Amino acid sequence: MNRLIERCAMLDIHKSQITACVRVPDDAGGRRQQIREFQSTTSGLLLLADWLRSWAVTVVGMESTGVYWRAVFYLLEGEFECRLYNARHLRHVPGRKSDVQDAEWGCQLVEHGLVRTSFVPPRPLRELRDLVRYRKAKIQERTREVQRVEKTLQDAGIKLSSVASEVLGVSARRMLDALISGTHDPEILAELAKGSLRRKIPALREALQGRFTGHHALLIGQMLAQIDFLDETIATLSERVEELTRPFSREIELLDTIPGIDKRAAEMLLAEIGPDMTQFPTEHHLASWAGLCPGQRESGGKKHSAATRKGSKWLRGTLTESAKAVVRTKGTYLSARYHRIKSRRGHAKATIATGHKILTAAYHVLSRGVPYNELGEEFFYRRDTENTERYRRRLVKQLERLGHQVTLEPLPEAA
Repeated sequence: MNRLIERCAMLDIHKSQITACVRVPDDAGGRRQQIREFQSTTSGLLLLADWLRSWAVTVVGMESTGVYWRAVFYLLEGEFECRLYNARHLRHVPGRKSDVQDAEWGCQLVEHGLVRTSFVPPRPLRELRDLVRYRKAKIQERTREVQRVEKTLQDAGIKLSSVASEVLGVSARRMLDALISGTHDPEILAELAKGSLRRKIPALREALQGRFTGHHALLIGQMLAQIDFLDETIATLSERVEELTRPFSREIELLDTIPGIDKRAAEMLLAEIGPDMTQFPTEHHLASWAGLCPGQRESGGKKHSAATRKGSKWLRGTLTESAKAVVRTKGTYLSARYHRIKSRRGHAKATIATGHKILTAAYHVLSRGVPYNELGEEFFYRRDTENTERYRRRLVKQLERLGHQVTLEPLPEAA
């Protein structure tokens, strides 16, 4: 087997200790192997760097297990070529499992180039990624808190959400504050409505008549305080994200042209995949890395169904949300594609397939530096004459089965 890397190392990283294996040429023309353990503290990592330097190591590999690899990768990346590998690709022979054997086996795989490296963004993008992920977590936490407010109101017999479109809108928030302060008269509470909600005052009087007690006031008061705190946290994180994304304003504008992608989704996409698409040879490699491609399982000449593999949950979640948003658009290629797949495969698979297409569009938008080109919902019917004719015949047959006589006449062309 050809050897690709002369001096390499593999690190088996755990929370408190690191097992390192080095493979270098020996004087007899063979290979020399050395194994040593280090602490995962900063002083231990500095000793590890000195040890690797003493062996003139050029490539250092490590598994992407948890978050423990990050401190090691970030400290060594300035001096060595660090490569991050998927732990599933480094599995050892069953029945032989230890930290030393993991490091030995991984080092041999790195030496012969038998595993692919994972994408690790540069430092500025890593900071942006941490911020947008944390902001996303806070937004999800806020959503859960709003749902708790709604459940508590239902427990008190307050049907505010049945009348107001938003439980925490301006009018609804005034009513909740009044309830917490001790005002329980539905007439007074309903008069707090503002804007278009005032047209629903009779319905509000009915909805605000319940059994709101001090117990409910305590719970909802704490929930509203938590929501206000989360709103402040989200605003602070958004300001910092805005600063970090200024150098990539052009890329965010291009991503924003894709249906279903808003500014926050564009920031998440940029943080997860980066602005430089040269790291992915094709859009298929990007989709595979993101875990949005169907799995491949073929045996005996037969292809079997296989689920998508695991990828970034943050990227997958953003693309899924964008796919669900684009479904509600009209006259778009992505919406038409979703409905075509849904009719055959169901909602879940159609959503993932649409997210796959959005990611593919993002790849081409970033790699070419051009806005998204909308193909329209008619694309599938007009992409070639044969398919158009076949689709027309199928529709005619369906109407004939329903007992209709069909006569086709082309529309007059517009002058």
